[in-house]
Amino acid sequence: MISFRKNAHPAVYRRPAVFFLFFLFQISQAFSQGQTNADLANQYFSTGEYDKAVVYYEKQYNFDPFGSYDGYLRCLIMMKDYDKAEKLVKKHFKKNTKNLSVLVDLGKLYELKGEQDEAKEQFEKAIKSLTAELQQILGLANTFMAGGYTEYALETYQTGRKLMKGGYPFNFEIAETYAQLGDQQRMIDEYLDLIEMSDQYLPNVQTILQNKIYNDPTEKISESLRVGLLRRIQKNSERLIYNELLYWLFLQQKDFESAFIQAKALDKRTDDDGGRVLSLGRLAASNAAYAVAESCFQYVMNKDRNGSNYNSARMELINASGMRITSGNIYTAADLNRLEGDYRQALADLGKSAATASLMKNFAHLLAFYIHKTDDATSLLEECIALPGVSPQYVADCKLELGDILILKGNVWDATLYYSQVDKDFKEDAIGREAKFRNARLSYYLGEFEWAAAQLNILKAATAQLISNDAMALALLISDNTGEDADYTPLLIYSRADLLEFQHKHDLALSTLDSVISLYPGHTLTDEVWFKKAFIYETTNRPDTAFAYYKKVLDEYPEDILADDALFNMADMQENIMKNKAKAQELYQDLLNKYPGSLYAVEARKRFRELRGDKIN
Repeated sequence: MISFRKNAHPAVYRRPAVFFLFFLFQISQAFSQGQTNADLANQYFSTGEYDKAVVYYEKQYNFDPFGSYDGYLRCLIMMKDYDKAEKLVKKHFKKNTKNLSVLVDLGKLYELKGEQDEAKEQFEKAIKSLTAELQQILGLANTFMAGGYTEYALETYQTGRKLMKGGYPFNFEIAETYAQLGDQQRMIDEYLDLIEMSDQYLPNVQTILQNKIYNDPTEKISESLRVGLLRRIQKNSERLIYNELLYWLFLQQKDFESAFIQAKALDKRTDDDGGRVLSLGRLAASNAAYAVAESCFQYVMNKDRNGSNYNSARMELINASGMRITSGNIYTAADLNRLEGDYRQALADLGKSAATASLMKNFAHLLAFYIHKTDDATSLLEECIALPGVSPQYVADCKLELGDILILKGNVWDATLYYSQVDKDFKEDAIGREAKFRNARLSYYLGEFEWAAAQLNILKAATAQLISNDAMALALLISDNTGEDADYTPLLIYSRADLLEFQHKHDLALSTLDSVISLYPGHTLTDEVWFKKAFIYETTNRPDTAFAYYKKVLDEYPEDILADDALFNMADMQENIMKNKAKAQELYQDLLNKYPGSLYAVEARKRFRELRGDKIN
């Protein structure tokens, strides 16, 4: 046993500490030298001085092989020193044989040397060396993918699936690999296999597919998904999850007719009291698919007169019918009379309450703007506003509608009162901004251009959200035709015509617009006048005249802000009113070529492809 004398020299006790400090110093020096080597190597590499960089990479590799291997190998490859690079890779693999990505590096080297068979041998060796380690499998597959070896990445995942024996299925990874290879059907099958494994994967799969469908202009993914789902439905009709996903797909495509078929099938099998079909009807109506919407609502009504959704379906059916009849501008007095009778009967049966407030508001709009019973419409809206239980937001909506109807009646001051109430009560909401816009529009109708412009400027400055296209267009119209030296008279006449058109006094509006052209030939408002006339002729079912005025705008003002609007409207009329599909296709193509940045470009491209006969759904 070793003992120390009490009177031993103090240095005897300090010696271990001195050795420890010396050891730390040596480590610090080595670390510092390693950092210097790494910094110099990277610096020389970045400037393309590979012969200098390789010297420091080699020193650094001896100090820190795992941290410097990639840079060292990259430098040797840039120098085309493939033999030395091969030795490095083999040496590095011996240090960690579980890192199979190094074998991919070796395969790449053989490819660079033109030795394709040897390269293939290394790639296959890497895959054959896999074990049931998830990170090893994922790491090797990622290395293959990064190198552009997608087929080998796929083989890696498939081998890993076998090795893991259900521990991890690799469906997401394999599906994405098939996507990279352009094999949409097998990609879809992988996602459907996941859903078959467990319904809990459905939200994730829908999110992925939604993104892929959105970014697939060819529609091939949608078609592959539809085919895959139909196959599985036929094979296993008991699994409703496939029907659910097919229904979801039709909604993504806005194929409401097909969605209706699926919704009915699901409703009958799940007995959900028509709730899904009711929701589909509302969605179809909001997308102007009124015929499908009416079929949805009628289905719910026929299902059960005492059902919980019957009253809602009845109201929605009448509203959808009203939209279908009035939106096409091709209706008769008999159509309007029948619709008025449906509204009155529904309110008599269902009563006036918060539950029927939407029916009352829509009926008031019909009465005022199409049947010209403005007093009845005003009374109905006032009743709706006074009903107990109606939400403040819906009351505000009714006030905006009432303000519009008061303008029809010429009660502009009462109209601005209602608009101002909504603006004051909902300053930070979208409906408040809409109220401010309508107030500005009313000032414009009355020729108060400076006040209207001031309100529009406040609207633009007060919100981070985009204001409506109508608000932007009005602000531009006023700014372009007012100023220090501007004569306000032409704009005053034009705004009067705008008001008359809003009040559905179409013939008077047209004659007022003509006075702008006759009194001020060549004025900057000319294209606006022609466009407004075209719009009036279109809405009053005079398509040939409307088309001619749109064409005047396009031909004489091709660079103006209204040109693409006019061209799109021309194409739409040829397609849906004049039924000249070939001419419509030609006009949509013109819009895409001449105005690629137009807000109508996406819709024009879709319609062009449909008319060309592309398979969309």
